[in-house]
Amino acid sequence: MAAPSMKERQACWGARDAYWKCLDENTEDPSRCKKLRSSFESSCPQQWIKYFDKRRDYLKFKEKFEAGQFQPSKPTAQS
Repeated sequence: MAAPSMKERQACWGARDAYWKCLDENTEDPSRCKKLRSSFESSCPQQWIKYFDKRRDYLKFKEKFEAGQFQPSKPTAQS
């Protein structure tokens, strides 16, 4: 796989930013961001998409943790 050009990287980052903004604005209904997700996926290499998805999850977790809003999941009962 060849490295993306500067224009391709900028298009990818722009699509990612637009998608993330939509997700932030539509936390109750992320289905409103399907078109932006498609644009994000078509603008970025697959490995980058995986990385950015994990990165967003981490940043949201970190934001909640630092604000003291993180609630650890309860352990499940073992049979």
